[in-house]
Amino acid sequence: AAAKLGQDEKMTYLQRVQLFEACSVRQLRAIARIADVQEVPAGNVLARTGEPGDRFFVIVDGAARIEISPHHQNRMGPGAFFGEMSLLDGEPRSATITATTDVRLLVVERTHFWRLLDETPEVTRRILGVLSRRVRRLEQAANALLRGVSWV
Repeated sequence: AAAKLGQDEKMTYLQRVQLFEACSVRQLRAIARIADVQEVPAGNVLARTGEPGDRFFVIVDGAARIEISPHHQNRMGPGAFFGEMSLLDGEPRSATITATTDVRLLVVERTHFWRLLDETPEVTRRILGVLSRRVRRLEQAANALLRGVSWV
């Protein structure tokens, strides 16, 4: 369910997220205008592998499980984000994300995502850094599998 919060309340949530910590007040205000706050109960699927992606998510409160394969699952908590890959490359979701607790999310629709990146170079740099680390971890996992080493 979308929570109807004022811009100041959204800015309070944004300031709690590491992704946005380098943003100015003006940038936070711009993000608050385009971000919705959603509260989702535990057990709900937030994104599903293979489905089209039309939103970018940042966890404000709560936790979620990311499942790339049955053997590769991780937990995400406050400050973690997901959904950017589908918005960047237009491909379907690459993982299933399920709320493991009640979660509060900041959600940016596809139509606003590029504006977010254009207006906040600090956020763009952070997203690129996280994407790079994700690719490196997957490369390491693939190499371990090729060598016959378990990486779960």
